[in-house]
Amino acid sequence: MTKDKVLSYLGLATKAGKVQSGEFSTEKSVKTGKAALVIVASDASDNTKKKFKNMCTFYEVPFYIYGTKDALGNCIGKEFRASLALEDTGFCNAIKKQIDSERI
Repeated sequence: MTKDKVLSYLGLATKAGKVQSGEFSTEKSVKTGKAALVIVASDASDNTKKKFKNMCTFYEVPFYIYGTKDALGNCIGKEFRASLALEDTGFCNAIKKQIDSERI
């Protein structure tokens, strides 16, 4: 149930036009300073996870590994997606709070 909440937030953020998805769009969002949060699917390749983890550390953007490629793509109305960048601090804070509460 709680996992659905994060995916619901991502769906709402997509409708608001605040989500960039796919490797190139996510990377561009981080490098231009627009990204408030990056989420990479747990079943993404190790290379993809390492690339975004290092990039987010360098640009000081919060980074989470969450959900599957299918789940991330589905919640934003696309096919599978390995990476997403959220460009809104309100949604970012809600999602961070939700993911952190699940990890306790």
